[in-house]
Amino acid sequence: MTSNIAIAQKWFEAFNEHHLENLLSLYDNNAEHYSPKLKIRHPETHGLVKGKPALRQWWKDAFDRLPTLHYQVQTLTANNQRVFMEYIRQVQGEEDMLVAEVLEIGTNGLIKASRVYHG
Repeated sequence: MTSNIAIAQKWFEAFNEHHLENLLSLYDNNAEHYSPKLKIRHPETHGLVKGKPALRQWWKDAFDRLPTLHYQVQTLTANNQRVFMEYIRQVQGEEDMLVAEVLEIGTNGLIKASRVYHG
């Protein structure tokens, strides 16, 4: 459980530094990611991307488009299989957005799925 909190902390560190390779290193090669923003920007995905190449493309685009993107951690709750994260999405010139995200952690200690929920 504590290690899953550590994974979440590393996730926020990589995300806030826009360090794509560090972020991807936390994910399983076959990981899935669902996001309402993905569904809006790329409707053909229905909000879901699978595998590291798709994750790389999605986050690289986000980091390139939103250089001020930053997540402010509110709460982290973990058990042996997942981490529930609440954070505030901040982008200069946009209204702050409350976000919840669940990271599903595999037995290999890597994220096998992540799902974003907007408040």
